[in-house]
Amino acid sequence: MAAPKPERFRAADVCQLAQVQPYELRSWETEFADLGQSTAGGARTYSRADVERVLQIRELVKGEGLTLSGARRRLEEAASDGTSVEFSLVDAATRTRLRSIRDGLVALLAMLDKPLDPGGFQLVAAPAATGPGEIVKPARRGKR
Repeated sequence: MAAPKPERFRAADVCQLAQVQPYELRSWETEFADLGQSTAGGARTYSRADVERVLQIRELVKGEGLTLSGARRRLEEAASDGTSVEFSLVDAATRTRLRSIRDGLVALLAMLDKPLDPGGFQLVAAPAATGPGEIVKPARRGKR
């Protein structure tokens, strides 16, 4: 059984997911007033949509080098156009390595799915060595 996915996230969880410091997230909240929601105890919680928006902001600010106001304008333009801003938790080099690992695993799975040819090979037990580094020669059969 899979663990349930939370509907609301704490600020610390959002910082960990987005790989940003808490002070950065707080400064982003000043530029994006609708980001997060205060609880009765004063803590902020974030919905899934808020987390996705934080990831988009992170990509625009850290990835593209925009200021917060520039990121806000870009997100507003994307919302009015009906397009979305792409974001990623990993860089391009990591994504490439992950794809090559996935391709290797898929190839390995394909090899494992192939039926074995019973006449293709035969397992033969190797003779046991009597001591470390010693090689046991097979016993001779019959007289010479």
